[in-house]
Amino acid sequence: MDYNTSLSPLILKEYGRNIQKLVGFLRTIEDKEKRTQYAHTLVELMKQIAPTVKETNETNQKLWDDMFIMAGFELEVDSPYPIPEKEILDKKPDRVGYVNNRIKYRHYGRNIELLVNEAIKKEDPQEREDAIVYIGKLMKSFYSSWNKEVIDDEVILNNIQSISGGALSIDLEKVREGNLFERLYKDRKKSNNNNNNRSQGGKHDNRKGGRNRRRR
Repeated sequence: MDYNTSLSPLILKEYGRNIQKLVGFLRTIEDKEKRTQYAHTLVELMKQIAPTVKETNETNQKLWDDMFIMAGFELEVDSPYPIPEKEILDKKPDRVGYVNNRIKYRHYGRNIELLVNEAIKKEDPQEREDAIVYIGKLMKSFYSSWNKEVIDDEVILNNIQSISGGALSIDLEKVREGNLFERLYKDRKKSNNNNNNRSQGGKHDNRKGGRNRRRR
């Protein structure tokens, strides 16, 4: 009986020892045409081991690459894909770049800065003003979720001017008179409590009225 400790180590464990043995058997076949035919059959068998993998050109190439890796890159067959180089085993993945952009006001988030940049590009005065109003509403909503204190419209406007480098501005009195920076997202709990109180009050009144009618 053969024990794993006495056998050669598995090169790609996901395929198991039997697949690795079949790859080794391919190398012993002298006829190249027959060896190529068996290699195609072996790749199909490898697909069945991982049936959840969708069959695409990339996944098929990976299967062929894995077979060459298990063969120690010493398998001469007519492959539909170029034979990979040995260096791929030692190749490290590319380093993922991180966004290092510093956010001026973290409680507003990066998306606010992106919206401000898009608003600056607008040439039509009305479109630009509409964009400023929408951004102001968002900023007030985000600030309220971050800090329960009420923020003044002047602070919001100053923040917009700061983020835009002075490119975006709107008349403060106009904002205050029209309540243009009103939050987009209001507190749902308060509105629900008010609705419950109104409904309970209505039921109480009906009961009271009913009792009075009975007494009469």
